[in-house]
Amino acid sequence: MSSTELPGVRSTTELSSQVGAVRVADGEQLRTVALPGLELNVRVRPPLRRGLPPALFVHGLGGSSQNWSDLMARLAGSVDGEALDLPGFGWSPPPADRDYSVTALARVVIRHLDAAGRGPVHLFGNSLGGAVSTRVAAVRPDLVRTLTLVSPALPELRVQKSAVPTALLALPGVAGLFGRLARDLTAEQRTRGVLGLCYGDPSRVTPEGFRDAVEEMERRMALPYFWDAMTRSSRGIVDAYTLGGQHGLWRQAQRVLAPTLLVYGGRDQLVSYRMARKAAAAFRGSRLLSLPEAGHVAMMEYPEVVASAFRELLYDTGATGRNAGDDDEDGRG
Repeated sequence: MSSTELPGVRSTTELSSQVGAVRVADGEQLRTVALPGLELNVRVRPPLRRGLPPALFVHGLGGSSQNWSDLMARLAGSVDGEALDLPGFGWSPPPADRDYSVTALARVVIRHLDAAGRGPVHLFGNSLGGAVSTRVAAVRPDLVRTLTLVSPALPELRVQKSAVPTALLALPGVAGLFGRLARDLTAEQRTRGVLGLCYGDPSRVTPEGFRDAVEEMERRMALPYFWDAMTRSSRGIVDAYTLGGQHGLWRQAQRVLAPTLLVYGGRDQLVSYRMARKAAAAFRGSRLLSLPEAGHVAMMEYPEVVASAFRELLYDTGATGRNAGDDDEDGRG
């Protein structure tokens, strides 16, 4: 299903006149993109050299662009990366139409890429962002050079028990109930719960990363639209799971033309590891990276492994946009 806001590795606090107090990793920049009825916060990781191909990173339910900071840093020698805060998440305000469906979020990604003229991009998606990215790749193949999906939220007939609470958010009144039940929990308790659900091994989070995550949890829970965004996005996932025909996500996966890398964690409590084989069969010519110890956010737990697999995809498909072997000096390219 998805991830809530999770800690990066190590980051520093900076002030942005565009989005207020926000945590930005060393070497990152923030900018605001204004489109009709929509405002997006974009986290940018400038490439180590000019001429590298563009990449776009799309987070999961309750997450933010910060979920990609570590992976973006490791790929700075391979791509010109930027990550979106989807509407209502991170530091992006809610969409004017309050539409959080997978189709609407895919439309947001498409509008951003069209307006920026950055396509085709190397498109990355985690969880809900994986479902969104699948839809983008299927309906606008001209915008996607390669597709990398980390625990994508694609329909499952047997949803894992640990994912049921997220699905229940789609039901009327449940968000209010959850809010009342969580009212007496401290931010630290809520954060530990999220880490236990999303990480294969929560002990991999540094003390500094945990403090940052607690701070962000407090900020998010104070937003007046927090539960509305979570509820409507959860409903959007459930609705996407029930769609059939040409609009079904599995049917759209079969239509993806871009070379695809699939990443699944053996300890994922939200997207079943057993879906890896079905996904590998659906995305034509795809390659599968299985990480037995990883949870739902492998790009945060094992960024170096995911980065290496992506660079192999670039090399093998000739989609580097530069000369093969032209890596950066510290080995991250």
